[in-house]
Amino acid sequence: MNNNSEIYTIAFYNVENLFDTTNDPLIHDNDFLPNSLKRWTPKRYQKKILKLGTVISKIGEENTTNAPIIVGLAEVENQKVLSDLVNSKNLVDENYSFVHFDSLDERGIDVALLYKPDVFKVDYSETFSVYLQNDMGYQDYTRDILLVKGQLNNENISIIVNHWSSRREGTKETEFKRIAAAKVVNSVIETLKKEDPNTKIIVMGDFNDNPNCKSLILLEEESKLYNPFKTVWSRDNGSLNHRFQWNLFDQILFSTNFFDTNNSNLDFKDAQVFNSKFLTQYEGKYKGQPFRTFVGNKYKGGYSDHFPIYIQLKPS
Repeated sequence: MNNNSEIYTIAFYNVENLFDTTNDPLIHDNDFLPNSLKRWTPKRYQKKILKLGTVISKIGEENTTNAPIIVGLAEVENQKVLSDLVNSKNLVDENYSFVHFDSLDERGIDVALLYKPDVFKVDYSETFSVYLQNDMGYQDYTRDILLVKGQLNNENISIIVNHWSSRREGTKETEFKRIAAAKVVNSVIETLKKEDPNTKIIVMGDFNDNPNCKSLILLEEESKLYNPFKTVWSRDNGSLNHRFQWNLFDQILFSTNFFDTNNSNLDFKDAQVFNSKFLTQYEGKYKGQPFRTFVGNKYKGGYSDHFPIYIQLKPS
């Protein structure tokens, strides 16, 4: 595609622990304070905000001169970090607004949605929790699922933003948590379709599962969603790298009615991982992998341990 201002980029980005430097007694943010082992100082925080703003402004730049109109985010602490991000040097002129709710996640990291209000008009938003229990039978709090409904190019669009439970205790051991999240998303979609059978739905997130995992297939099949990232993922292409294997945990799926040429003002054009060279480790054994902010407690000064991903739609 040529440079084309008439292309909408819709992106998702796990920004790796975007915490401010102030202690919040309600959450476990102690790792991200100036006196912690990570030494999370205002200077480091400002540097990260600036870097993330640069990335977001460039997502999809291969095909359009415009910054994304919608960006789902994972791992943001609160409204303050979102406000600092949208007002940072490289984003302030894009005039982003955002939708964010505090979840009960123990670490206090939430999902959020940045959007351009002159292109996407938000009508309504709410969150849904995924009920999980730990081994002791107590509730295990995780990130909420965010629903944002609005109008894009005179179409009703519902966007569902996710950050599902991690694989830290083992892929198989934690699979039930991600399947539980998929079931919540499916029930949200079922309700949306009852309210408006023609609504268009976009589901995005860090699913902590690859496109071929049970949880994603459950989403795809039950909610009749198309996952363009199935063909994007390969041995050499993904959004994060673990033990020198590429994973594509970050994906955007959408309802198949985007392909109904008679009833859609938006044509699907492309789906990609945004892995421009400046976002990667430029030397050493991790060359080509995402340039991270931290490895353990060691400060690297990079962007995130994930690459952003995006789809592009052309208004028709």
